[in-house]
Amino acid sequence: MSLPYVGRSLERVTMTMSTALLTDHYELTMLQAALRSGAAHRRAVFEVFARHLPGGRRYGVVAGTARVLDELEHFRFGDAELAFLREHRVVDEPTLAFLADYRFSGDVYGYREGELYFPGSPIMVVESTFAEAVLLETLILSVLNHDCAIASAASRMVNAAGRRPLIEMGSRRTHERAGVAAARAAYLAGFASTSNLEAGRLYGVPTAGTAAHAFTLLHDSERQAFEAQIASLGLDTTLLVDTYDVAEAVHTAVDLAGDKLGAVRIDSGDLSTAAQEVREQLDALGAFNTRILVTSDLDEYAIAALAAAPVDGYGVGTSLVTGSGVPTAALVYKLVARETRLGKLEPVAKRSVGKPSRGGRKQAYRLLDESGRYDSELITTSGLAPEGGVPLLTALVRDGEIIGREPLSEARARHAEAITRLPQDALHLGRGYAAIPTEFV
Repeated sequence: MSLPYVGRSLERVTMTMSTALLTDHYELTMLQAALRSGAAHRRAVFEVFARHLPGGRRYGVVAGTARVLDELEHFRFGDAELAFLREHRVVDEPTLAFLADYRFSGDVYGYREGELYFPGSPIMVVESTFAEAVLLETLILSVLNHDCAIASAASRMVNAAGRRPLIEMGSRRTHERAGVAAARAAYLAGFASTSNLEAGRLYGVPTAGTAAHAFTLLHDSERQAFEAQIASLGLDTTLLVDTYDVAEAVHTAVDLAGDKLGAVRIDSGDLSTAAQEVREQLDALGAFNTRILVTSDLDEYAIAALAAAPVDGYGVGTSLVTGSGVPTAALVYKLVARETRLGKLEPVAKRSVGKPSRGGRKQAYRLLDESGRYDSELITTSGLAPEGGVPLLTALVRDGEIIGREPLSEARARHAEAITRLPQDALHLGRGYAAIPTEFV
């Protein structure tokens, strides 16, 4: 297997590994049964949406769309995949023959990455035959549920940090590939950089990092460790000052680098108190421009609590890659319309208690108030566009051809702009209702 590579202009992943088996067993058994019943080739419309925003969040962030398109491009059943399915008797021979020729030929629409979503927002719509579309359920949900959750948490952290930059550094706290996706989602939502080099290679996310406590412990003294780091990385490096005694480490750091020292990092203790003490010490030593970076199990609440502290930047790991307590966006993939025997598309909806869905092919619009802020989200099945409504669904795939790729920088800019249009109380960290209502007509 070759490793994926992405050109920075298009973020396009080219890989030899098929994504077809990144799915659930029952997707294939449904296909087999539908082929046998004759319903497999009926036109169908599936939608991805969240019934609610988990964790009492006020808004969600769309992320992972580009990764879905990359995965879709490689959703092929090759010899190895077909052999596995045949050996384990997952499906019968007619179904294997269908899978051998599988190529998605339908249409996909979606909210653009970086856009905000709310309960009921149809953030992705898949239109094709049932046979083609049902196979994509697990793959699409696995990407969007992860990336939207990470981006939503990252957005809250960015808002809590104000103008102070954040570095994503959670790769060691999650699956190795999830770490790459998390770094991308965090950057989309406003993080300045990542420690993950693969995210830098694949997606062009700026990477950063200097040294851990092990580097200091390796040397005979803290002074020797600092000397080695400065000699290697220059005076503008960031020195980790809490391996032993913070005050002594800061004194040594300035003694070696003077007022040209780039930054110091604090990774333990009462960060607010420590940052205040370090700032006073740096200023007393004449290192007025030396920045203070803090790490140590930060989340959006801890970041907000440090708003008045003399902190210049944050490093976030575990809380970021686990969605800060909300590791999934609670998105679902539901059939909302299907072709009848007469060739018409009719709405269908799940009626089960607690998990209802709304039938019909939908369009989504964002309505603005007089000041240009978001007022409500309008979801309609009439096909009529509301006056002044901003359309949210855009074509991503047409007749099986991917047409909706865009640079990550555009999604990042879109999110930054979208946040400015939220009602002010939407940025509160406390649990609450969705920032704007979703209306169905």
